Amino acid sequence: MKEASKQAYTAWQDEGERERLLLEQLPQVRYIARRIHERLPRHVPFEDLVHAGVLGLIDALQKYDRSKQVQFGSYAKFRIRGAILDSLREMDWSPRDLRRKARQLEEAHNKLRLELGRNPSEPELAEELGMDLRGLQLLLGEIDGLEVGSLRLESPLDGKEEDLCEYLPDDTEETPLLVCLRSEMKEMLARAIAELPEKERRVLALYYFEELTMKEVGAVLGVGESRVSQIHSMAVVRLRARLSELGHDRQPRESAAGASGG
Repeated sequence: MKEASKQAYTAWQDEGERERLLLEQLPQVRYIARRIHERLPRHVPFEDLVHAGVLGLIDALQKYDRSKQVQFGSYAKFRIRGAILDSLREMDWSPRDLRRKARQLEEAHNKLRLELGRNPSEPELAEELGMDLRGLQLLLGEIDGLEVGSLRLESPLDGKEEDLCEYLPDDTEETPLLVCLRSEMKEMLARAIAELPEKERRVLALYYFEELTMKEVGAVLGVGESRVSQIHSMAVVRLRARLSELGHDRQPRESAAGASGG
């Protein structure tokens, strides 16, 4: 076979493989888009998320390196999710009033945690915010979409984002995050998640590690989809508060160590 013919044949093979991979991964695009969309207000079009996910998949096809010994499906999954989340940031779909209410909720939780020396209950939070329990739970459901797609929290150590999905247990029966944790940030995340109420830990594990939908998590726990969304949102509020505390506790120790070392 002449060299030009060989090159043409190779290019055809590559193109055929690319098309096969693209078609093979399209169901994953819709699955990821559906999981993200279920936590968004209904006015956000589902097909817009699918379109963004397809662009992420195409980008993954262009950048995929076989020599890295990583399965294409695993690589594409993160590119698809990232593209959808980027599209949401550009859309700026969440109303400012909702973000303001989310900040008020976090502030109320932090205040009560300091006063009580423990995580406040939902009725205690509702009273602090001047609303009834039903009103608080509706708010929790509304703000859950603000943390859509992945559980990313700002590290109190360096200000960078940490994805807690990486630290969820392989087995929901295990004590979360207590095996092979190396860095201090991972230890802080381990402490924060381990201190969550059991139901909140299970929701995080089922949603992020098992990758169940909110509806499927509700079926496992015997509660409705809206209640799962509320539990998830409450878990995020508690994690933010606890990580902030742990970060502040660490800073005085670092300062003292630096002074003694000087």
